[in-house]
This record gives sequence, structure tokens and C-alpha cells, in this order.
Amino acid sequence: MGANTQFELRGFNHVALVSSDMQRTVDFYSGVLGMPLIKTLDLPDGMGQHFFFDAGNGDSLAFFWFPQAPDGVPGLSAPRSQPGFGEWTSAVGSLNHIAFDVPPEKFAEYRAKLKAAGVRVGPLINHDESPSQIATTMHDGVYVRSFYFQDPDGVLLEFACWLRALTPADVKHVPKTAQERHPAIVGA
Repeated sequence: MGANTQFELRGFNHVALVSSDMQRTVDFYSGVLGMPLIKTLDLPDGMGQHFFFDAGNGDSLAFFWFPQAPDGVPGLSAPRSQPGFGEWTSAVGSLNHIAFDVPPEKFAEYRAKLKAAGVRVGPLINHDESPSQIATTMHDGVYVRSFYFQDPDGVLLEFACWLRALTPADVKHVPKTAQERHPAIVGA
């Protein structure tokens, strides 16, 4: 694919989310997903905490814990559920999900490990260019495989593996605009 001619971006330094229970977050991300906890901070003036986990490849996943943070609102601040199990849209400006890149040869093993750890995982999804964008069987047009699951706070996570290199031919859709949106009315 093309190179960035504006900035030398090397990936993500970190993506930061908000946790309701930092201990439970550490238990899940380090204990279940095996991500090493690499930095912890108590924020000044009792504002909370900020913890960082190694997400691999030099990238980090971080969490804030704020003592007075409002609860998330499923369907607004995050998807209501995971793909394959219900509604998974979320509000503009929200974080819909985080997809971790995993090796294709470990894909099935990792799904089984999560299930053995008691994590509810969604169905295997073979993403292709068909009208439904999901293939029921593997074929040469499947470009990525994935499955979804949620952390203890309902953050939607995905394990995904690319099955082929993407090319300029994969960029062929005209971006939609704000004028084409039909926002849902909250409370309706």
C-alpha cells in the first residue's frame, strides 16, 4: 500500500480507554490476554489512575480509572453487544472496537484458549467481498478472519488475522458524508 508522505507514523503509541475497576482490568488484560502491565500511574490530586499494557509490536493499550466517571451507555459509548450476538453500532466519536492482529496459524488455538478461560466469544467470521461480506466457507476471496469478544467493562475486542496483502484495488468506495447520516433519536 501507499506510504504516508505527511508524517512518519510508526503505529500506535497507545489507545486509552476508561475502566470501572482497574484490578478487574489488570486481571483480564494481563491474566486472560497475557498482556504485560508495563507502566502504572496514580494521577495527581486523587484524579484516578492510568495503567499501560504491552499490546505487542511496540504498541500499548492504556486505561484510565476515574473515581467519578459515569457508567458507559451500551449502544452509545460502546456497542450494545458483539457482532453475531445483536446490535453493534455505537455513537459518533465513540470507540467501537479494538482489533488485535494475531497469526493466522494461531487463530483457532487462541479462540479455544479464550473460551477455556470463560470468555464468551462470537462466531468465526470470514470477511469477503460478497453482498453479506461474510463467507460461510474459506475461499480465495476471504481477506481477513476474525472473532469478537468483550472485556469486563463491555469493550468490544476482536482477534483478526489478515489472509492476504491489501492492494490499491481494495480502496474503491466513495466516502459517505454527514449529510447522508440519519442519526437515531436517543430515548425514542
